[in-house]
Amino acid sequence: MALFEMDFLDDVRRMNKRQLYYQVLNFAMIVSSALMIWKGLMVVTGSESPIVVVLSGSMEPAFYRGDLLFLTNYKDEPIRAGDIVVFKVEGRDIPIVHRVLKVHEKKNGSVKFLTKGDNNSVDDRGLYAPGQLWLQKKDVVGRARGFVPYVGIVTILMNDYPKLKYAILVCLGLFVLIHRE
Repeated sequence: MALFEMDFLDDVRRMNKRQLYYQVLNFAMIVSSALMIWKGLMVVTGSESPIVVVLSGSMEPAFYRGDLLFLTNYKDEPIRAGDIVVFKVEGRDIPIVHRVLKVHEKKNGSVKFLTKGDNNSVDDRGLYAPGQLWLQKKDVVGRARGFVPYVGIVTILMNDYPKLKYAILVCLGLFVLIHRE
């Protein structure tokens, strides 16, 4: 580890102020570009979270832990039984990915629905907020439109092992600052 620190310090010492300033700006440009892409995806998909990772095995065999889901949440699309939705429940920070089991539509336009994980034996009423028996459209973060298998396992590993997350971020930051091209 000491050899790595020496090389890093030597590289930083060899840079003049202009090169160091350029590297810091380059890093800031990468971060701001990623944020702009994320916000753009939010606008295009209509979802507050256009990409989510499946965190449990409740949707197996449709989706496995670590699958990366692409979501849309267009207001004019009706929710139908069989749709796979990502929803937030009051009092829980992490959204849930489950399939719509039943839908109740009233003539006044209000829609209520019940969800269930494919791998679960009972519906999700036990997961909803106390006293809540149905979900509404306002609870939906998005609908699954596509997925990439197991790509999200990196996110799960970084959440399970926070030191790994910080090590990866430090390495990426150092790489951007030191790389001269």
